[in-house]
Amino acid sequence: MSIAAKKKGTLKALAAELGLSITTVSRALGGYSDVAETTRLRVLAAANAADYVPNVAGKMLVSGRSGFVGFLLPLRNSPILDPFLGEYIVGLSAGLAERGRDLFMTTVSSTQTELKALQHIVESGRADAMVLTRIAEHDERVDYLVKRGYPFVAHGRTLNHSGYSWIDSDGQQSFSDLFEWLYDLGHRRFGLLSITEQMTFRRYREDGLRMAIQNKGDSDVTLITQHVPRFDNTSWGAAINTMLCAVAPPTAIIALTDELALSVLEHAAAMGVDVPGSLTVTGFDNIPSAQFSTPALTTFDQSIRTTAQQMAGLLLDTLDSPLGIQQQLVSPTLIQRGSHGPAPDLQYN
Repeated sequence: MSIAAKKKGTLKALAAELGLSITTVSRALGGYSDVAETTRLRVLAAANAADYVPNVAGKMLVSGRSGFVGFLLPLRNSPILDPFLGEYIVGLSAGLAERGRDLFMTTVSSTQTELKALQHIVESGRADAMVLTRIAEHDERVDYLVKRGYPFVAHGRTLNHSGYSWIDSDGQQSFSDLFEWLYDLGHRRFGLLSITEQMTFRRYREDGLRMAIQNKGDSDVTLITQHVPRFDNTSWGAAINTMLCAVAPPTAIIALTDELALSVLEHAAAMGVDVPGSLTVTGFDNIPSAQFSTPALTTFDQSIRTTAQQMAGLLLDTLDSPLGIQQQLVSPTLIQRGSHGPAPDLQYN
């Protein structure tokens, strides 16, 4: 590398030194698949030797792209944090960084809709694509991006789940299998602690449980269901107390998420209910705190961080060389810890 190129450190100087067009050098630095691997490695070596740092504005002019992938981060008027998002953002950021892209996060205040924030990102050109999480049964964000033809990938499905790329966990099969497993452990009285929001993952998990109960055809099986707002832990406690204080309380409470399951463990302990001796509790997500609860929580692991990394790769593959719509259903793994056990010796009616 010449002294002149080192001093200038510009894309133009780098291209001139290598005898390549500015467009080719820019696309090689951006990791685009239409640049030969030998050329890409040659450009990267020269850029490293020159301590070249790409100018974002210049890259946008040449490639028409910002180098950013957008992500919406809702801010809640609640002391409850969403540990799922923490794990997810770490994995997504790592997956993008591996391909030379950056994550662009936009916070959404409680007085603003996610759709409005999304429209601002798209229309301003601040990101090349979007990643969506927590998909609703009928999601206006998905509808907007599909209609615009804007590249995105979703962690989850709408009820029609067509016309866009997604990766999702098979919650329906997981909850069906969970019922069969707990049934074999002798449980007949079940509690379901779910959420009020119309999220698709709620729909599939609940359907899986109810269909499994129906298919079993055992009249001894009962199900008490309580729905609570996702971020209102005051209502969580009231719903849990309602189940535990029932005339015939459940011997197994299936929580839609780990946060809800951990709340069940706390309230059970406060009420003197022995887990797992008198009550089995299960969750879903395998958030980091699940293994440190007392007892440690039995839950489903959907590999949040790994899935987010895979989604980053899927999105960037689509951007660099369109592959069409990609949809993948992942089977979570049941992690058996200390919060489950055989049903207590109860007399069923």
